[in-house]
Amino acid sequence: MDDEELAAALPAAIRGDSGAFAVLWSALQPAVLRYLRVIVGAAAEDVASETWLQAARDLRRFSGTPRVFRVWLFTIARNRAIDEHRRARRRPEEPRELWDRDMTDIEPDAADDMLQKSDTDWALGVIASLPKDQAEAVLLRVVAGLDVAQTAQVLGKRPGAVRIAAMRGLRRLAGHAEVQARRSDRRALDLNSPRPEGV
Repeated sequence: MDDEELAAALPAAIRGDSGAFAVLWSALQPAVLRYLRVIVGAAAEDVASETWLQAARDLRRFSGTPRVFRVWLFTIARNRAIDEHRRARRRPEEPRELWDRDMTDIEPDAADDMLQKSDTDWALGVIASLPKDQAEAVLLRVVAGLDVAQTAQVLGKRPGAVRIAAMRGLRRLAGHAEVQARRSDRRALDLNSPRPEGV
């Protein structure tokens, strides 16, 4: 969803229109969740929920464009992630026992969903291997689509520091062994795939 579509929903959401808020949520939740998966791991969905609850509560005081709204939303997400890290340090939880589950009750399209998500999950896992400042810069610039100034605002850093962190992160990703292995696999597939006649 582009800024024009968000621009139509944002004022209505500010006035309390729940349908317009749902438009904002459906447009931005995937990027928020991807960002938080790298930053807080398994707590991402809970932190995303807290982010949207705060956004809903504070939205009536918000004023600005969709671009400003993105910065505002990701700033909330980052602050909730910081709170989650503090909470986890104060009260570490014991992992819950895993229970056996009959896999036959999973709907048939769940397997398809997992296959479609596997590339995204793989990419987020590789990004998570970066140093924290680089991972956040790459996520906000590439995954969330924020520009350098917006990313700097979310992270509370200077634009130059964001550029450097993003550049270093992208360079590390390019040299990452898993990324290079995937590139090699794709090249091999391209070379071995049949070509249409006349090509």
